[in-house]
Amino acid sequence: MTTKQWTLAACQEMDARDPLAPLREQFDLPQGVIYLDGNSLGAAPKASLARARDVITQEWGVGLIRSWNTAGWFDLPRRLGDKLARLVGARDNEVVVTDTTSTNLFKLMAAALRQQQDKAPGRRVIVSERNNFPTDLYMTQGLIELLQSFGGAQYELRLIDGPQDIDAALTDEVAVLLLTHVNYQTGYMYDMADVTARAHAKGAVTVWDLCHSAGAVPVDLNGSGADYAVGCTYKYLNGGPGAPAFLWVHPRHQESFWQPLSGWWGHARPFAMEPQYDPHAGIKRYLCGTQAITSLAMVESGLDTFAATDMQQLRAKSLQLTTLFMELVTQECGEFGLVLNTPVDTRYRGSQVGYEHPQGFAVVQALIARGVIPDYREPQIMRFGFTPLYIRFEDVWHAVATLKQILQTREWDQPQFHRRGTVT
Repeated sequence: MTTKQWTLAACQEMDARDPLAPLREQFDLPQGVIYLDGNSLGAAPKASLARARDVITQEWGVGLIRSWNTAGWFDLPRRLGDKLARLVGARDNEVVVTDTTSTNLFKLMAAALRQQQDKAPGRRVIVSERNNFPTDLYMTQGLIELLQSFGGAQYELRLIDGPQDIDAALTDEVAVLLLTHVNYQTGYMYDMADVTARAHAKGAVTVWDLCHSAGAVPVDLNGSGADYAVGCTYKYLNGGPGAPAFLWVHPRHQESFWQPLSGWWGHARPFAMEPQYDPHAGIKRYLCGTQAITSLAMVESGLDTFAATDMQQLRAKSLQLTTLFMELVTQECGEFGLVLNTPVDTRYRGSQVGYEHPQGFAVVQALIARGVIPDYREPQIMRFGFTPLYIRFEDVWHAVATLKQILQTREWDQPQFHRRGTVT
């Protein structure tokens, strides 16, 4: 990294030249807060409140059940999927916004295993990372146990320690390679096209988790040849707490995709009320039950904030923000034992930076008390997320200055900063 000596004035000059700076005005950001946790929960677009009010008071309050037709509720999951598609390298009618990440992952893993069962019945291994996001591992473990409990095939989840272990793990037993595109702990970003090609060469299919990628880094699902992908909308896509997730299936798999959760919204003729399930053609077969309309409406507000930019512009600013943060931490906090766990190489860096510290939890709580909001993840990881839509370079300067003060004075070593709530 550069040895340039950064100043507040230099950061303010970068803000003055930033073409994305006006986008910050689209968000309802509290005064006196530097929000560096958009990789966990995105900030609220100003349009969200008005949109939710309209859904509740007009579409629901006045339109009542008629709004399934008159307000376009019924087609909202697919329509939002089309808006989201351009952010992840997909096309119209390839993405659907629905359910949760965990539920959608269950659907995709079941589909991928069935696909492989039909083609290569001897493949019984799923490969993932040991530090993959836990829900990905838990849902996979649950699916394996479910299959075994009914006397089905015996599957095994094998965990690797990192990217360096992929090739050795891709044996002829492997059915599925399940990876998070940007690792939630380290911010390491895989080369999706390269890894997918290596998996395909060994006869495995890929399932990608885009929760820490969508809206933060360029993703090209079709261009990379990926098979399946899932992601959430409440992080960088700013859809709101608990907002519905999304899933994508490559067009080559769409008509053969088996939907394990065959709910009525995925039926070809849902209002025919037929007793036998008949899957809808294409993307709609991935739906399950009745949709959470108010939450979906707020997802649309989040997606609309991307209309004035593109992922290449966002990526350029993201790398500037994360590089600035890393260089400032080196410049200002080098004596305090912080261990960087995020790639310096920008080819493999997402839009977050993580540092390990023995008192990481307490330091994060002290930062939050001072109005700088990152988050904490075990083991000892302080995560700082950089959402290019609303984070300024000046924010980075002030965040590091606050971090330095807390470390210098040991402000973190107060009882209230060591108490843990349910959510960390």
